[in-house]
Amino acid sequence: MNITLLGIDIAKDVFQLHGADARGKRVLTKRLKRKELLSYLANLPVCCIVMEACGGANYWAREIKKLGHEVKLISPQFVKPFVKGNKNDSRDAEAIVEAASRPQMRFVTPKTEEQQDIQSLLRVREGYHKMRTQLANQIRGLLAEYGLVIAKGISPLRKTIPALVERDKATGLTERMKELIETQYNMLLIIEERIAECDKQVEQMAKDNEICRHLQSIAGVGVLSAVAVVATVGEGKEFKNGRHFAAFLGLVPRQHASGNRNQLLGISKRGDGYLRKLLVHGARAVLIRADKKQDRLSQWVTGLKARRGANRACVALAHKNARIIMALLHQRSTYRQAA
Repeated sequence: MNITLLGIDIAKDVFQLHGADARGKRVLTKRLKRKELLSYLANLPVCCIVMEACGGANYWAREIKKLGHEVKLISPQFVKPFVKGNKNDSRDAEAIVEAASRPQMRFVTPKTEEQQDIQSLLRVREGYHKMRTQLANQIRGLLAEYGLVIAKGISPLRKTIPALVERDKATGLTERMKELIETQYNMLLIIEERIAECDKQVEQMAKDNEICRHLQSIAGVGVLSAVAVVATVGEGKEFKNGRHFAAFLGLVPRQHASGNRNQLLGISKRGDGYLRKLLVHGARAVLIRADKKQDRLSQWVTGLKARRGANRACVALAHKNARIIMALLHQRSTYRQAA
């Protein structure tokens, strides 16, 4: 059995394999349980194994590499056009092989355990922020039904809630309602403690990682953005240049062309939305203070804001920062600002 390319459609418990030889002819079709996969692949001749970049793919990529095989990951959006007829596991595995055999196909670099640790921490932190916002809005909405309106934000809640739940003070709330609001407020404080713990871990990661220290020298790239870049792309070896990285983040215009008519639309918003959001917010922070500075970057972004508006200027600066980030990753150096 001369297998050169093996596609695996991964799932929780059942894995579908599709093997092809050098001419693209099918030579293997097999269905395995989760516990049987690694032992079966260990007995196969060394070949190129391809999977979709979905849940669990990074783990399997690391484990299969230990067996000596070459492992590649493909984005699911590039596999879908090759599915023939109705969707099932066998056709999905065949489509993975078909997509991987294309000479111009783009692949995803598997993440290391360190990258996954950082990414997991950032996702947990983002989840805590969403929980805090949801809980604060719920408290604010419940109190509004009793005629007590609190301003937006977490700080007004911290100042107002302790006084509202005092047992001996007339605040317009029943004792049952005071107890309920106090319970929800205590939950809010617990979530804020978890957020603070996550922030400490992120800051420590940024201090210990050399790449993060280099990236923080860019205006508009802070601790969170630098750590998120390392978690997402590592050293950036899969990107040829900075524009490819900006396109990966969705910071380039969508294109609609027909004949000789070429129309550029809004940004594509593809790729990692979390990292794109951090870069745009960082650019917005730079833009706020740019009119008080006289350096080349500040003058450029201030002029762009006057011509095209603040939002376009923020996205343009985020695009520029993405290119600078990739240049620093490739050169392993610190950003040197123009005079």
